[in-house]
Amino acid sequence: MSILVTCMGESLIDFVPLNTGVSSVSHAEEGKGTPQETRNTDFRMYAGGSLFNVAIGLARLEQHTAFAGKIADDYFGHHLLHTLQAEGVDTRFVAVAKAQTTLAFVTMEAGEPAFTFYGEGTADTLLTVNDVPESLYSETNILHIGSISLLRGITPQTVLATVERLKGKALLSLDPNIRRDLVQDEAKYRALLQHLIALTDIFKLSYVDLAWLLPGIPMEEAIRQLCALGPALVMVTHGEKGVLARTDTSQTLSVPTFPVTVSDTVGAGDSFCAGTLGWLADHAITTREQVLAMSEPELQEMLRFASAVAALNCTRPGANPPRRTEVEQFLQTGL
Repeated sequence: MSILVTCMGESLIDFVPLNTGVSSVSHAEEGKGTPQETRNTDFRMYAGGSLFNVAIGLARLEQHTAFAGKIADDYFGHHLLHTLQAEGVDTRFVAVAKAQTTLAFVTMEAGEPAFTFYGEGTADTLLTVNDVPESLYSETNILHIGSISLLRGITPQTVLATVERLKGKALLSLDPNIRRDLVQDEAKYRALLQHLIALTDIFKLSYVDLAWLLPGIPMEEAIRQLCALGPALVMVTHGEKGVLARTDTSQTLSVPTFPVTVSDTVGAGDSFCAGTLGWLADHAITTREQVLAMSEPELQEMLRFASAVAALNCTRPGANPPRRTEVEQFLQTGL
């Protein structure tokens, strides 16, 4: 029987600018003052959400993947559900709500994606424990959680309850993908993250997440501290500088990224997660003990595979993870 990876969390619609460049009219050259920016006003609609993106990424890597969450019974929700099904994602764990879909507008600021969310009371924030079927608990081998599904409505408590029930029965993966602008109660959010980190087996975060979570602490020391909290494996992605990783039984190792022509970095972290979990599923690693038993060459191979998935995503606009054949060709030829 194939390994089932379940991604539990938000689904939403991303509106991505058609042109990520910034044009300007140089009034300074005309003797009329300082340059003024012309901002993008044209956007294209994409199905998205961090957990949604990871599910799509895993399906494209030919993994048996399910999405668990609440999707709106509106035009955007219908598009989200159709997209999952068209990509081959199992939607048996999806609940439907008479609510609206979260909308997110993505812009590029200082070379990094910036998000503006419209999501008060939307469907993905309304997931209850009763929405989670027993089959999810009995069939899931790897559970991935995180992102804004931990911030809004009643969904965070449902995610926590699911993780607590699956502890020791499935491999638990967390990517907080912190959106600090959406954090309304920092103390409550930090307490939830601390609880989840202690339960987690695979903990992936970006260097920006790490700086928010453990401010002022050098990266390697911060990774060591996070390992001591409970995770079997901690991974920190650092853009073009690559990724640092450490298990509770190993030293910190560094794996470089792949040099590619970057279109944008939207969805890179989600693609990295898909690559990591896809590699683990390929190698039938579904327990904490198996993660701790991984050798350094195995960890490097996993991180290299995940980095290739993320790099390919960055070569095209929006969150658009590659298919398995693309990754295999890229790893063989670098093209």
